[in-house]
Amino acid sequence: MSSLKELQDLIQEKYDIPASELDPQASMREKGLDSLALAEFIFAIEDHFHIVVPDDNPNIDTLAELAVLVDGAIAAKAAKEAKEAKAEKVV
Repeated sequence: MSSLKELQDLIQEKYDIPASELDPQASMREKGLDSLALAEFIFAIEDHFHIVVPDDNPNIDTLAELAVLVDGAIAAKAAKEAKEAKAEKVV
């Protein structure tokens, strides 16, 4: 399941950008989000999804690219939690 819809909702809520203007393939910078705003948005995403977004992709520019990154972080977190739960059962 993609996080794209939740990201669109979050950016709309945080920056008051109408949903009709949130094309997943469009540059977030074109919507007025500068580097600082994008960094703040990443922090909001981390709080919302309870994940850590890897910072090894500094060129993320669209919601679609960000959704792929967030989906990967969510999957990694779920895999880690499953591994830890399995390890607890073994002990």
